[in-house]
Amino acid sequence: MTTEGIKELVLSGEGFHAEFKISVPSKLKDLSSEVCAFANSAGGTVLIGVDDSNIIQGVTIDNSKRSSIQNSIREISPPLNCNLEIVNVDGKNIGVIEVKSGQKKPYVLSGAIYIRNGSNTQKLTTADEMRDFFQQADRIYFDEMPCEGFNTESDIDENNLNEFRSEAAISSSISNEHLLHNLRLFTDDGKFKSGASLFFGTNPETYYDLATVRCIAFDGTNKRYIVDDKIFTGPLYSQYKQALFWLKGKLDVSYDIEGAGSGPRTENWEIPETALKEAIVNTLSHRDYYDRGNRINVELFDDRIEITNPGGLVSAIPETEFGKKSYSRNPLIFGLFEKMRMVEHVGSGITRMRELMDEVGLPQPVFQYTGMFSVTFYRPVDFDKWIENWTEELTENRIAILKEMHKNNEVTIKELEVTIGISDTAIDNNIDYLKNKGFLKRIGGDKGGRWLIHYKTS
Repeated sequence: MTTEGIKELVLSGEGFHAEFKISVPSKLKDLSSEVCAFANSAGGTVLIGVDDSNIIQGVTIDNSKRSSIQNSIREISPPLNCNLEIVNVDGKNIGVIEVKSGQKKPYVLSGAIYIRNGSNTQKLTTADEMRDFFQQADRIYFDEMPCEGFNTESDIDENNLNEFRSEAAISSSISNEHLLHNLRLFTDDGKFKSGASLFFGTNPETYYDLATVRCIAFDGTNKRYIVDDKIFTGPLYSQYKQALFWLKGKLDVSYDIEGAGSGPRTENWEIPETALKEAIVNTLSHRDYYDRGNRINVELFDDRIEITNPGGLVSAIPETEFGKKSYSRNPLIFGLFEKMRMVEHVGSGITRMRELMDEVGLPQPVFQYTGMFSVTFYRPVDFDKWIENWTEELTENRIAILKEMHKNNEVTIKELEVTIGISDTAIDNNIDYLKNKGFLKRIGGDKGGRWLIHYKTS
């Protein structure tokens, strides 16, 4: 790799194809595991002597340390043809290890398989994860495949690329051509990858007709009456923005204005905006683009929002690990969103959505992942109308408890005892009943906690 190539790669930042180290790790296995991960994925480059702020600091690697690094890489099996090179960049030495996507996957280090997931290296630890890897080892990720016909930079959406630069904090000094190369958006024979056309193409739907987002609003709680139906096309980031803007126009949004009306304005969406952002980015990143028969759907009902995309839960993630680990079908696309700081740390997005709904006192999102993947967000409900539906099934005391908790979700047992006029033991028994029947949940401890009502429909 040339001096200029290193500078441009540093300006592009870490990602699916790039890993920076400020120094040689004390445990050389930490370095060779990155090499192993790149070989098991789509290839990449390790730079030693670059810090987390993408600043070239330089590094000193003597012959003994260099030999130790090479020996550590040789522990990868089957053997890899890659070496540590030292390149001088403006008077500072940088260690460079270029790794190609291996042709003899899986590559194993100390009995473990490592893969690249976004800008992180992941060790496969469960039988299901390894089984899925072996099944996928000879399969090319969809976003790594060549996009036939998408062969010139004129097909790139310039505005979208500039927005990417801005959100990813990539210097304008690096040319578009070099940026695209540094992001590894070309196959070995120089063709644009499918991930490039989907993320940066002006009209990716020309090549993948259902790689779009359909937003549908229904009147009521079923799909009988459609009141609005839009299909959003263009680069994936543009689809994300259009879908979010469409939702904003349909949902209740209030505003908090600081400083007696002259200060900044904060938007409060009826469903947390960040939770919806997480969900939409997840669908665009993780959908099964091999499935040409379905598109992403955002469906708005009177009581909920359902966001659905082709492709269920990846078999590498057991149901018991859902929300704790991440395994992307499209690591190139996921890595590009990650560069834009639009996805949380790997595996935390599901937890974040749940926490955000809890914070505003709404039911946690409901996830389905058989065949299609979907997340359902329940909208705020009219409490008085909702509670009327349960007056025949719940006692007067239980209705009264729910009403008090609706008015004040931090109400204490002692306060309920006084307001409702029954003993603390009776209050506890009724609360236990409401919890067991799924009406009620306690968030936090006795002090500083709150009550969360689940607005059941049946």
